Amino acid sequence: MRHPEYQYLDLLKEILETGDRKVDQGTGDASFSVFGKQMRFDLSKGFPLLTTKKVYWKGVVEELYWFISGQSNVTYLTKKGVHIWDDYPFKIYNEAVRAGKEPQISKEDFINKMVSDEEFGKKWGELKRIYGEMWRRWPTKTPGRTVDQLKWVIDELTQDPNAHNAIVNSWNPEYLYTMATREEACRFPICHNMYQVNIIKNKVCLQLYQRSADLFLGVPFNIASYALLTHIIAKVLGREVGDFVHTFGDVHIYENHLEQVKEQLKREPKPFPTISIDDSVKTIDDFKPEHVKLENYEFHPALKAELSVSGGVF
Repeated sequence: MRHPEYQYLDLLKEILETGDRKVDQGTGDASFSVFGKQMRFDLSKGFPLLTTKKVYWKGVVEELYWFISGQSNVTYLTKKGVHIWDDYPFKIYNEAVRAGKEPQISKEDFINKMVSDEEFGKKWGELKRIYGEMWRRWPTKTPGRTVDQLKWVIDELTQDPNAHNAIVNSWNPEYLYTMATREEACRFPICHNMYQVNIIKNKVCLQLYQRSADLFLGVPFNIASYALLTHIIAKVLGREVGDFVHTFGDVHIYENHLEQVKEQLKREPKPFPTISIDDSVKTIDDFKPEHVKLENYEFHPALKAELSVSGGVF
């Protein structure tokens, strides 16, 4: 059988050859896009942590825990030494600088202050209406009432394993783009916006719909994150894992990532690793980063590239 990582590599190659060039109107960053693609990984045959470049596993686990625990302040990750979200609050801070409301500081000083100054971190690290909040604390029209979508999905599948409705959605038009008021608009572009959990042949399967996907930098994280989420849900439900299905809307490679992509395409995939989750995880709220163990991860060297903070309100 062909290594399942070739699904990802083939998509990289397809975009290089046929992608339509687009320019983000907020940042001016160019990318090459195709639309409507899908990958499928059988999680019973290995954990899809890509091997043709090293994927930042600590970042995957800590970020997913941040989502699962319902948090929306970036300082949790920053204090853990995980800096994959720092650019977004710094972007918002710089808008206040340009408006004359805050003094200009470097990104390094901003990050340090987020960690050392509790009030500063509380103010500038908060990204409202993002994944953790929407998964666990979806705001409703009833004052003070929220919906815990993730817990509901697990309860629903516990009570009815044949359920077709186990969906978690992060896409709320009330808070997105020009559909929102300026004051309420989410300042982060919701990208992986919906997932559905289903039990097929007694195995837990999960399909993610990602409306916008940075294939080189973001997607390796997204694959690993939602594959891990599938494992966690399966553990809580006392079942085996089945397929993780990754469905894309606009999937793209940024123009300043092209050389790294070409280097990655020269590499041959290595066997996928495996993971295990501690038996102490009985509910979704039991899970902590230290409860997952990654084993036998072989990889090619890391390929670094600059993150584009495209999308969202501009």
